[in-house]
Amino acid sequence: MRRAVSIIGAPLDLGQTRRGVDMGPSAIRYAGLEERLIEIGLTVADQGNVIAPEPEAIALVDERARFLPEILRACAELASLVEATVRKGARPLVLGGDHSIALGTLAGLAAAAGQPGGVIWIDAHGDLNTPEASPSGNVHGMSLGGAVGRAPAWFAHDGLRLPALDPSRVALVGIRSLDAGEREFLREADIRAFTMSDIDRIGIERAMREALDRVAGPGFVHVSFDLDSLDPEVAPGVGTPVRGGLTYREAHLACELIAESGIVGSLEIVEANPILDRENTTALTAVELVASALGKTII
Repeated sequence: MRRAVSIIGAPLDLGQTRRGVDMGPSAIRYAGLEERLIEIGLTVADQGNVIAPEPEAIALVDERARFLPEILRACAELASLVEATVRKGARPLVLGGDHSIALGTLAGLAAAAGQPGGVIWIDAHGDLNTPEASPSGNVHGMSLGGAVGRAPAWFAHDGLRLPALDPSRVALVGIRSLDAGEREFLREADIRAFTMSDIDRIGIERAMREALDRVAGPGFVHVSFDLDSLDPEVAPGVGTPVRGGLTYREAHLACELIAESGIVGSLEIVEANPILDRENTTALTAVELVASALGKTII
């Protein structure tokens, strides 16, 4: 039987301040996502996009967590779609949008599973901030923090099952830019972080195998892939580029190991910004990485 993948677009750009990331889902689709997945033997259904409000039409209430109420409402809609997709037996593939959408994806997975799960968070950043500690107030830098239960009063919403993650089953991969509060939290939390320095020392294969071992367990296993984890030479079209990231082949090997493990049930890829891109290079790379994570092999 052909495996079923359900594409869900989440064109949200309220979690950061650089416009254009809301066009990320369209750019990835335009880069040939569905065709590539069909080529590797998957059955693909596209559910379209969740409704995402425009920042120009919204009054900013609190600079500590910019547009948080609107983000939570959009994420609740996404969570409902993700939960329904899992219950139908399909694999959710969520296209961002900025990384704040992960709150919705993870909440939907937790609701479907009836319990928290694990995640591999491939990102240049920790995204573990809280509204009180965030230097910017941008919610895309708080999404993992909200999902593991930091600042619960801020992220409470009837449509979101949070916390959605067991912190002991969280692995960060590719980290190279952390804020002071995130560093302090990681020193105390039972979260595994593979920085780029770690990857330089032990290699991406060992880092990913250890990460997969860390996140395995009941409920669900999810991969959240921020394209800024890649070096800007590989993925120029992102809003918060940081030099010294994953190479093209390191990223592909990471995704190939994800597919090989057989434990990952869902995937999201976020932060593609066509306005900042060169000839849709970043979206094309996203398509290639998704295909590798869902089973494409060289031979």
